[in-house]
Amino acid sequence: MLNEDKPHFYGRRQGRRLRKAKSTLMDSFLPSLKLNPENPLDFLPKGKKLYLEIGFGDGDHLAEHSKRNKDIYYIGAEVFKNGVANLLSLMTGIKKNEEISGEIALLPERSNNVKIWDNDIRLLFPLLPNACFDRIFLLFPDPWPKKRHANRRFINPENLKTLARLIKPGGILRVATDHNTYKFWTLRQMHQCPDFVWTATCGKDWKNPPADWVETKYQRKAIREGRRPVFLDFRRK
Repeated sequence: MLNEDKPHFYGRRQGRRLRKAKSTLMDSFLPSLKLNPENPLDFLPKGKKLYLEIGFGDGDHLAEHSKRNKDIYYIGAEVFKNGVANLLSLMTGIKKNEEISGEIALLPERSNNVKIWDNDIRLLFPLLPNACFDRIFLLFPDPWPKKRHANRRFINPENLKTLARLIKPGGILRVATDHNTYKFWTLRQMHQCPDFVWTATCGKDWKNPPADWVETKYQRKAIREGRRPVFLDFRRK
């Protein structure tokens, strides 16, 4: 059962009004992909790897990563309704202006290996067992650059303690950011956390995208605007 003592959430839950096709996807298709809070891992076959993406934004990274890796299972967490709708569009191939008739299904080239949590990820954490994730992605989170908002940043001692509980020994926490404040904040917080070690051995390890990286819309925007993303991998001890 969900925790009634909900943490305060900062940020938007919806942007522009959804077009008819995406609204239909949210009403008719999302329920089939929603995570079951009573038994969150009931979809995971025994022995398979499980990845979590926290705040998947428009869903482009999650959609492509899960398509390339059909033998890996994913949980995508996002509270922004428009982002969830866009992920569903990417997974079904249904465009925003398309007329939908008949049953909605995943694209033929996709595997049914993604479940969606469309709420604050912190509400899911207590429902999950220890050491269940092989990898967790936190890609381009809101940097909350003002000093007075630092306590809103996702990378903080309390959340890191929870992530350490959830990631298997040897598993990876991957953080990507294009904001210098968040980069230095993350490195400082991770250095002070005894449960993780930074995997980088030289500059190219964190200045260049990892081998299995999926370029995102936000990443392209950052580069166009002159901000250079960094890619920080931390291994669970």
